[in-house]
Amino acid sequence: MTTRVRLEISDRVATVRLDAPPLNAFDTGMRRDLADAAGALAADPGVRAVVLYGGPRCFAAGADVKQLAEFGFEEIAGWNRALQQTFTRFAELPVPVVAAVTGYALGGGMELALAADFRIAAEDAVLGLPEVLLGIIPGSGGTQRLTRLVGRATAKELMMTGRRVPAREAADLGIVDRLAGDPYEAALSFAKELAAGPRFAIQAIKEAVDQGADLPIAGGLALERSLIAGLFATADRDTGMASFLRHGPGKATFGEPA
Repeated sequence: MTTRVRLEISDRVATVRLDAPPLNAFDTGMRRDLADAAGALAADPGVRAVVLYGGPRCFAAGADVKQLAEFGFEEIAGWNRALQQTFTRFAELPVPVVAAVTGYALGGGMELALAADFRIAAEDAVLGLPEVLLGIIPGSGGTQRLTRLVGRATAKELMMTGRRVPAREAADLGIVDRLAGDPYEAALSFAKELAAGPRFAIQAIKEAVDQGADLPIAGGLALERSLIAGLFATADRDTGMASFLRHGPGKATFGEPA
């Protein structure tokens, strides 16, 4: 792992720290390091939750515009596909992902945050997708993930104007789930709570919501039936139900790291 991205794992929670100050801009090196981090997390069964963090001053202020300005059609097509796939790898991790947003989360920075399951932001954080001001559009998931969060009209307004959104407005719109004085500590605490839960049930919930939301209701219900049936083959199901029958709800301690 290079110094652009640091990966730290403790108590079943991984922190992916973007470390390319001052703005954590996404260039080719950052993209490759993020892809490596996502691959390492996907291959580690001991990781039960992930926190994305850009440091105390800035989450990520977007792509390296100097590099973008040098691209033609063929270069951007391949580069953007790779960045889009990298962010999607985080979205598709089989564990909860929490983004701790400080400072600016603009362009690709906001798109990475949108790939997380949850976003906790500092009260003075600023989010936005300003690509239109460069004569382009968000290309790493922003047009799709933002629309699914806030609806078509609001997503179009934010992207067509490229305006920056203060954290409190982002929370009112549903882009941010929670505001915190220290978003990293809040995200880490939440991630630890999630990591203590039953691994496969939480994975199934994520899959049911993410994959089922865009299906017809019948398809979503079929996915739900398949997932719940599979959970009856897990040790966590045995632990949870045995604990409930003996001690009541909320007493189970689920499996240790693999």
